[in-house]
Amino acid sequence: MDSVPGLLRIGELSRRVGVSDHVLRAWENRYGLLSPVRSAGGFRLYSEHDERRVLRMQAELANGLSAAQAARVALADELPPGTGLPEVRAVPANPAAMDGAAAAFGAALDAMDEPGAHGPLDQLLNEFTVETVLRDVVIPYLHDLGERVARGEAGIGQEHFASHVIRGRLAGLARGWGGGQGPLAVLACPPDEHHDLALMVFGIVLARNGWRIRYLGANTPITDLLRIAADTTPAEIVLAAAVPERLTAIVAELRELASAAPVALAGAGASQAISDEVGAQLLAGDPVTEAVRLARSQAPS
Repeated sequence: MDSVPGLLRIGELSRRVGVSDHVLRAWENRYGLLSPVRSAGGFRLYSEHDERRVLRMQAELANGLSAAQAARVALADELPPGTGLPEVRAVPANPAAMDGAAAAFGAALDAMDEPGAHGPLDQLLNEFTVETVLRDVVIPYLHDLGERVARGEAGIGQEHFASHVIRGRLAGLARGWGGGQGPLAVLACPPDEHHDLALMVFGIVLARNGWRIRYLGANTPITDLLRIAADTTPAEIVLAAAVPERLTAIVAELRELASAAPVALAGAGASQAISDEVGAQLLAGDPVTEAVRLARSQAPS
């Protein structure tokens, strides 16, 4: 093997920091975060300094900085004074700016103004991390809209419109999520469950943490999941349901599925009781938090 003591190939660096090699290459190319050397065989090798910068960047992303800002903070840590690097404050992004853009985004969706919704969302994605926007803007809006529909304060047509716009943006963020070499997650909703946007959010964040996603979406027969489990041996099968009945109606099938592959249940319809009954893991938090937690739980120690 072409190796140098103390230096790492990108695959090993990826395993250590829990970030996919695709993301690491993007951070290297876009922000100059990594400074590899070439081995005699031409392979790129990375040092402990590269590893520390990646870990620092992850911490700043979790604080709400954009990727560009987080990279500059991570690089500034190892540069001597007077190098000309502009100062970047390592603090969470301005919540007032988020509130204003989030309000404009929601108001445009409520008014069925698609162009008006894209502008604030673009602003949010430019100023905050994808994870922050999904967790603090998109998911709360969907939850609030669902409650308003249930109370009769918003119509089904309005919900369909907003879902269509948000689905289109999520599909853009999900592009390429099936590639790479990371653990495979199969994501689906059980039979008769058609609310899958939160599951898409979960998949996007999981993919950004190095996983490969096979997305089956709404109303998936359990027989299909059993075949996929046998053919692909996924690291996790995640089923999301908005109401408990979608899961309690298929307890026997879920138990069979959980005997074939690791299964996790998510969404408002999942509970610890149902999870225990079928032998599944419960993902009780919001989809962004649970995706990060699952990725970290599977990362090499």
